[in-house]
Amino acid sequence: MALELWIYYTLAILVLTASPGPSVLLCLTTSVTDGFKSAIYTALGSLTAIVGIITLSFTGLGLVVSTSELAFTIIKWTGAAYLIYLGIRALTSSQHNYDISNSESASSPRKPGNLFLSGFIVGASNPKAIVFFTALFPQFITPSASLVTQYLVFVITFAVLELSWLLFYAWLGAKSSRWLMQTGRARFFNKITGGVFVSAGLILSSTRASA
Repeated sequence: MALELWIYYTLAILVLTASPGPSVLLCLTTSVTDGFKSAIYTALGSLTAIVGIITLSFTGLGLVVSTSELAFTIIKWTGAAYLIYLGIRALTSSQHNYDISNSESASSPRKPGNLFLSGFIVGASNPKAIVFFTALFPQFITPSASLVTQYLVFVITFAVLELSWLLFYAWLGAKSSRWLMQTGRARFFNKITGGVFVSAGLILSSTRASA
């Protein structure tokens, strides 16, 4: 891949990964409630899912999914339902304070596998990502060059930027946890994040493949 072409691709991915979305919010809230180390597993789950989407899009399977109304609808509603579930769980939480030393999450921390799965579901549940990458890659692929090499460049570039941003937002969540541990602020934080998750789920449910 030509250096100039890679720079353009990197800029496009930089803008994409820097924009906060459901995966960013999930990593941030996980960092606040379970700690930064727990958020790493969530970030890795999300990254794994999106790398899978990139692979599908690069191999052409993404075109099949993005043009199949049934496949698009299943992915869309699965993701929307999970985001709304996360939102309702936060909105109905009776937790008033975050206390890392005494909280239930500290005595019974979520398993890394569950954290990874949660990130994976959120990362994989946005069918618009499939449409985006399916439309993006033809702009940067050089047919005469090695497709395997180009695929690796695409994936590695994306993975580095995506993981960096997810961990950055998780770090911000960890830094804000001291403020959030003050009395009553856990309930406020849950209401805000719950509302955002529900809103994201509703927005996702209204998307169309051709949009």
